Amino acid sequence: MSQTKQIADYLNKGKKLTPIDALNKLGCFRLAARIAELRNDGMNIITTSIKLKNKKLVAQYSLK
Repeated sequence: MSQTKQIADYLNKGKKLTPIDALNKLGCFRLAARIAELRNDGMNIITTSIKLKNKKLVAQYSLK
């Protein structure tokens, strides 16, 4: 199964995904690129900036 399909399935389950989650859970190093592909295929994905415990901001992706 492709990474793009794995990410789509993950989001379709109502889960949220950050780049570090994508790396740890799905082995995906380039989450933003896969999200762009899914958006081009018509998925309605929203991006939210979240602050981690170390005060860094990261993107979190989910479906509307």
